[in-house]
Amino acid sequence: MRKIGLIGGMSFESTSVYYRLINEMVRDRLGGLASADLLLHSVNFAEVVEMQKAGRWDKAARHLARSAVSLEAAGAECVLICTNTMHLVASEVQAAVDIPLVHIIDETAKALKSRGLKRPLLLATRYTMEHGFYTERMKTLGIDVMVPDADDRTDIHNIIFGELCAGTVLDASRLRAIAMIERAKAEGADSIILGCTEICLLLDPENLPLPCADSTAIHARAAVDFALGENTIDQVAA
Repeated sequence: MRKIGLIGGMSFESTSVYYRLINEMVRDRLGGLASADLLLHSVNFAEVVEMQKAGRWDKAARHLARSAVSLEAAGAECVLICTNTMHLVASEVQAAVDIPLVHIIDETAKALKSRGLKRPLLLATRYTMEHGFYTERMKTLGIDVMVPDADDRTDIHNIIFGELCAGTVLDASRLRAIAMIERAKAEGADSIILGCTEICLLLDPENLPLPCADSTAIHARAAVDFALGENTIDQVAA
């Protein structure tokens, strides 16, 4: 089993989901009391959020690159950034290490294409929905991403940061998110991307109006595939 390195804490609510899913998947595949061989560096999310708000993606890139370097030095054989938004700096993180970075956008695109889905609605933070790094990379992978309108983008961003990252899950917010999905379905969406690693806390992928790609579960599965030698990961171009 190869050792997985996780850059987590963004937020720790979703990182705990990664830890549980990865270990459950390893146990399911190997049986008995098997669990994952992994390392976790959990950063202070408050510091990362301040960098996001200030638009200091260069500083954030250096911050996460240091985490990746420390994980590699400790023996990690791959690295995951356990958040969609911070894949905005994935190429800088990959460039800092010699081990592969398991890229959440690439893995989500593969999962969609394997199901014949090409026009998903992206539910994510404002940074992920509006910056362009996510939709542009998806387009190169054959996926034409839809994003909610401005009001819905504000709503889902506020739900993520104001509620989910703080461990609060509200039925009213779930209904608002489902209404966004219904509107997108009427406009031609064929699926949904839970494009923030906390949204799986709010929405059950099995009970939504459209087929769902849960990026947290997809990313965790790709890490387990790599750890158990069932898949290889292409390194992100610097």
